[in-house]
Amino acid sequence: MSATASPTPASQPQPQNEQFVQQLGQIKQKLLGEIHKVIIGQDQVIELLLCAMCARGHCLIVGVPGLAKTLLISTLAKVLKLNFNRIQFTPDLMPADITGTDILEDAGDGKRSFRFVKGPVFANIILADEINRTPPKTQSALLQAMQEYQVTAGGRTYTLEPPFFVLATQNPVEQEGTYPLPEAQLDRFMFMVNIGYPSKKEEREIVRRTTMDLTDEPQPVLSAHDILAIQKVVRKLPVSDHVVDYAVSLARATRPKEPGAAEFVNDMLTWGAGPRAAQYLVLGAKAHALLNGRLNVSCDDVRWVAKPVLRHRLFTNFNADAEGIGADRVVEKLLDEVQEETYARDER
Repeated sequence: MSATASPTPASQPQPQNEQFVQQLGQIKQKLLGEIHKVIIGQDQVIELLLCAMCARGHCLIVGVPGLAKTLLISTLAKVLKLNFNRIQFTPDLMPADITGTDILEDAGDGKRSFRFVKGPVFANIILADEINRTPPKTQSALLQAMQEYQVTAGGRTYTLEPPFFVLATQNPVEQEGTYPLPEAQLDRFMFMVNIGYPSKKEEREIVRRTTMDLTDEPQPVLSAHDILAIQKVVRKLPVSDHVVDYAVSLARATRPKEPGAAEFVNDMLTWGAGPRAAQYLVLGAKAHALLNGRLNVSCDDVRWVAKPVLRHRLFTNFNADAEGIGADRVVEKLLDEVQEETYARDER
């Protein structure tokens, strides 16, 4: 791979190659080291972003202002050596401002023709900053790109160059002048990642670094070619039926009024997660195992990604809101309720 020796050619990934997987775990540590030249702490957040990247997923990042969400994403683009564009979502942003537009230009000999000018969505990493501050019409401009990796403008379809990774941010506090994301768009995000305040030790280091002339630029560790190879490995990595059935059982357990749904699910949720949740539970588990240098994917890996996969797919009702129970608490109760040996094998 780019910054470290690769045991196998990147164009021919082999999931069964233990040396490849072990070096992938070492590369994760090198990535963390380079990112930590700029970002203090947030190890779990960074690993979730890397897991989503390896699984070809997108992330919705939620956190109050000042927690370095934009800086984290731009730093990630540098260490992955990817093209990066930032789109500031505002109430007056139009779909063409994201996808691009046709312009009329002089082609010579008195003739004119239209030429498509690509918008900022044509990059490897897209930061959709404060995505909920623009109307749904503009938000939906990302839907086709996120799902199909292509853009339609002026009656023509343009393919986005892989890897393509959308990282959207939201402010959970200030809701005035915002537009809630449609459920269909929320479901397109593999993870919802919550960023919290740093610890006192981390905040002290943040203040120290940012108030002194300390510059240490992160260096590229992987290239786009390497990332595409890793994504192929994730898809090829085998997973036992036991783990798949556990992920399916966990997703099905979130659906109120379904046969076998727990009483607290019926009491606290309006509706639960769809089949895409189980897909992302398995893909996230596979990526987490690989990034930690393991070929075997376990139910522990599924549990590790359960909250970021499920929290934006569960919709609590008045009962839960009145008791102050959020989606994360419901997921915790589900992880206690759904045991590995109780997985369902029916295909209904």
